[in-house]
Amino acid sequence: MSNAALLRRFHRVLGLFITGLILSGLTAFPLLHELRLMASWLGIENHAAYVQHAGLKFWIGYVWHGLEVTQAQFPFVAYGTDWLAFGHLMIAVFFIAGPWRDPVANAWVLKVGLFACAAIFPLALICGEIRSIPLSWRLIDCSFGLFGALPLLYCLHLVRQMRQGTSVCP
Repeated sequence: MSNAALLRRFHRVLGLFITGLILSGLTAFPLLHELRLMASWLGIENHAAYVQHAGLKFWIGYVWHGLEVTQAQFPFVAYGTDWLAFGHLMIAVFFIAGPWRDPVANAWVLKVGLFACAAIFPLALICGEIRSIPLSWRLIDCSFGLFGALPLLYCLHLVRQMRQGTSVCP
């Protein structure tokens, strides 16, 4: 496979990863609206009545209630998730300004991204436990690390092929 073909494949895969970062960032801004929508889909009508539910409905109602109360009494706390969103968007910029433009010279950004994906696991499992997040939800959070690492690993594989000027890909 030519380097041009490798680069096209690289851009498709990295573009998917960057899109995920941007969407993750953008969805961190309207959390309360998103929880209201999810609660509506699950048939939860009153956030304060979350104790009447079990499983996922309980958790979504509980989080919705927490955000409603926090937003009403302490709206500045949401500024933390605004920074979370900003962080996702800025990380996406690093992938665009670095590996997107020059994959071989900026492979280090992919490696840092892989480190960040791996770091999700201890963060979710340790901090989630401290914050009383259910294990099932922490495992969902861990899946972001796994599913983020897969395209980055593939991109590094493509970078190695670009360096060698050869390909073993079909």
